Amino acid sequence: DEILDRLRRVTSEYELGPSTQAIFDEARHRKIPVRRLGEDSLLQLGYGKHMQFIEASLPGSTGSIAVDLAKNKKLAKELLRENGIPVPAGGMVDSEDDAVILAEKLGYPVVIKPVDANQGRGVTVNIGDENPVRTAYRWARSFTWNVIVEKYIRGKDYRVLVVGNRVVAVAERKPPYVTGDGVHSISELVAEENKNPDRGIGHEKPLTRIYLDSMAKDFLARSGLTFDDIPAMGEMVYLRENGNISTGGTARECTREIHPTNQELAVKAARAIGLEVAGIDIVTDNIAKVITPQSGAVIEVNAAPGLRMHLYPTEGQSQNVAAAILDYMYPDPAMASIPIISITGTNGKTTVTRLIRHVLSLTGQKVGMTCSSGTYIGEECISRGDNTGPVSAQAILYNREVEVAVLETARGGIIRKGLGYDLADVGIITNISDDHLGLDGVNTLEDLAFVKALVVEAIKPNGHAVLNADDKMTEDIARKVDANLILFSRNRSNAFLARHIGQGGMAVVVEDDMLCWYQNMTKAEIMEICEIPITFQGKALCNIENSLAAAAGLLALGVAERTVKLGLMSFRPDPIANAGRFNFFDMGDFQILLDYGHNISGYQSVVQLINSMDAARLIGVIGMPGDRMDKSIFEVGKISGQTFSELYIKEDKDLRGRIPGEVASILYHGAVSGGAGKDDIKIIMSEVDALQNAINNAKTGDLIVMFYENFGEAYQLIDAVIKKNDQPIPLFPKGDTYLPVTPNESIETALGL
Repeated sequence: DEILDRLRRVTSEYELGPSTQAIFDEARHRKIPVRRLGEDSLLQLGYGKHMQFIEASLPGSTGSIAVDLAKNKKLAKELLRENGIPVPAGGMVDSEDDAVILAEKLGYPVVIKPVDANQGRGVTVNIGDENPVRTAYRWARSFTWNVIVEKYIRGKDYRVLVVGNRVVAVAERKPPYVTGDGVHSISELVAEENKNPDRGIGHEKPLTRIYLDSMAKDFLARSGLTFDDIPAMGEMVYLRENGNISTGGTARECTREIHPTNQELAVKAARAIGLEVAGIDIVTDNIAKVITPQSGAVIEVNAAPGLRMHLYPTEGQSQNVAAAILDYMYPDPAMASIPIISITGTNGKTTVTRLIRHVLSLTGQKVGMTCSSGTYIGEECISRGDNTGPVSAQAILYNREVEVAVLETARGGIIRKGLGYDLADVGIITNISDDHLGLDGVNTLEDLAFVKALVVEAIKPNGHAVLNADDKMTEDIARKVDANLILFSRNRSNAFLARHIGQGGMAVVVEDDMLCWYQNMTKAEIMEICEIPITFQGKALCNIENSLAAAAGLLALGVAERTVKLGLMSFRPDPIANAGRFNFFDMGDFQILLDYGHNISGYQSVVQLINSMDAARLIGVIGMPGDRMDKSIFEVGKISGQTFSELYIKEDKDLRGRIPGEVASILYHGAVSGGAGKDDIKIIMSEVDALQNAINNAKTGDLIVMFYENFGEAYQLIDAVIKKNDQPIPLFPKGDTYLPVTPNESIETALGL
C-alpha cells in the first residue's frame, strides 16, 4: 500500500486533474486544438488569433482583478451586499480577542475563515462558544494574516456553477461521513472508505480521500466521539461540518431543482465580481424555493471552481460542464482554429509556400509562414533556418498575431515528430520524386508517397486536398483523400484530370496558355501564364506547376480570383520574394543563376529552363547532399556532364556522414559518363571558392548556374562583385521585359506599388 501510495502521488503530480481533464477531452471531442502547458492545469486552446488559455476552469479572458476580488472574501461580500444579494453578517478581525468580541456581537453560531483561502482551507463552521472561536481563529490565521468572522447560516450547502450568463449545474455538497457496522472504529471505517477507487490524493480522482486531521478530531469531539469509537450498525458519523469535495465531501446533483429566481441570483453574484466562470456557494434549506435574507445567503463566490462535484456526483447524473465552458469560450468550435495551408512534396514546396503567403498578405491578413529559409510572422523573420518541421509549425500556430498559417511540411519532420498541427484546411502535394530515399526507412517512391500523403489525409471536414494530376503517384494518393479534391496540371488532356473535371471536380489547369479554374464543369480563365513572373514567360515548367498548385490552394481557401491573379503577377523570382529559387543576377558580361536544386528532378527543372535561354556557354557549380543515394548523386553528375560546358564540383560543409571528397568523386565520375571532358571539370571543395573561380573565369555571354548549400554566402559574394563594379542587378535573364532591381530596393518600389 505504501508503494502504491507513492506511485499515486507521483502520478498525481503529472496527470491532469479531473476538472482539467474533462475540458481537455471535450476540446478533443470538438476538434478544438488543445495542449497542456507545463505540469499543472494550464491548457492552451485554439490556434493563432483564436488561441485562448484556461487554467483548471478559469478562462484566460477573466480579469485578474475579478479573481483577486473573489479571493478577498471581505471585499467580495461588500460588493454582493451592494448589489442586493443576501450575504451573512460579519467582519474582519486581526486578533483572537476581536474574533470573540465580534462572534458574541453577531450571536452564535458563527463561521471563521481566512479572508483569501479556498477549497475549505482554514474554515471552521457552526462555532458555538468562545474557546472554539479562539481555536478556529488560530487555524484560519495559519493560512492568512486576515480572518473573517461571520454569522453561521443554517441549511443545506449548495454549489451553483455559473458560466457566462447562465447556471449550468447545481450540486448539494455533503460532508464526509462513514456508516457504522458495529465492529470497526471510525478510523478503520475511514481507511476502508479511502480504498474506494474513486477517492484519491488531492484532485487526482472524482473524490478526495478523507483525512482524520485536527479539524475532524475537534468536530467529532463536539459529539463526544474519538477516532477509536465504534459506531453502531447503520449509524452515520459525519467527520466535518463543511461539504467541500477537496476535504472528502460528496455531492448530490440537483440542477433541475433550482428555482429560476435563484438562478438569476447566482448569475447576478458572478457578474458583480466579474467572473465568467464562477462557483456560487449558497446555503439555504431548499434551493427549489426563492431565497430571501431570512431563508438563506450567498456564502462565497469562487473563481476557478472545481468541476468534480458536477462531473462525478455521488447521487444523480453527471453534468457535462466542460461542454458548457467550451460553449462559452468557443460558441462556434470551427472558430477555435485559423486557416492552415500545409504544403509538402519533393520539389517546389518552398516556392509554393512563399507564393501562397505573398497572395494572402495582399488580403490584409497577418500571415504566419514556415519554410526552408525561416519562420515568419507577417514581414518579420522570427527564426532563420530550415524550419519545415512541427516545432516551427507550432511557433506559428501558437502566436496570437497570426490570422492564417502557411506551413512548408517536410518529410523528416513528419517521420520524426508528426505534422505539428491537428488538421489543415488545405493540404498540397506538389510532386513525388527521387529524394531522401534510403533515409528513415523510406526506400521507395511508394514509401515516400505514404509519408507525404499524411498532409492530404489530415484535413478538416469540408477542407481541400490539392494534388498534381501529372504525377504518377497521385491516383494512389487520391484514394486516401476524404477531403474535397482539387487537381492541378499543365496537361488538359491528362486522362485522370479529364475524368475528374467531367465529374464536376475542381481543377486548376493550363489551357491555351491560360491559367484556368474549373469547378462544377464551369471554366474561369484567370490569367495568361506569361503574366506570372516566376514562369519566365512560360519557360520554367516547374514554376508553372508551382503557380498552379498555389492558385489551387488559394482558391480552395476562398481567395478571390482577382486577388490570386494580382498575387501571381506581383510575386517575383528574386532574393526578396523567393530567395534561392531561380534567382538571376546580371553581372555585366555574364549572368549567374542561383538555385537550390538538390536532387535529380531539381537539376532537371533547372536544365529545362536554362536550355531555353540564349547563353554562349553554360557553366555549372554543382554539389549534392551527402545523405543521398550514390546512384542519385551519380545521376546528377551525369545530367551536369550532359549540360554544362564547364563544371566546378564542390561539397557541402555538412557532409552528412560522408568522408571528404566522396560526394565530389561520385559527381565527377557521373559528369564524365555524361560526356564532360576531364579538363573541363574542376573540383574545389569550398562552395564560395568554387563560385569565385567560376566568376573569375567567366566569359562574355556565359551563364553560371550554381546549386548552392548556403544561399547567404553565395549572395554575399555576388553582391560584393556587383558593388565593386557598380552594376545594377536585373533579377531576370537578359531579354525578359521586367524592371531591374538594385540590391537595396524593395519589391514594392520595383513594382511601382
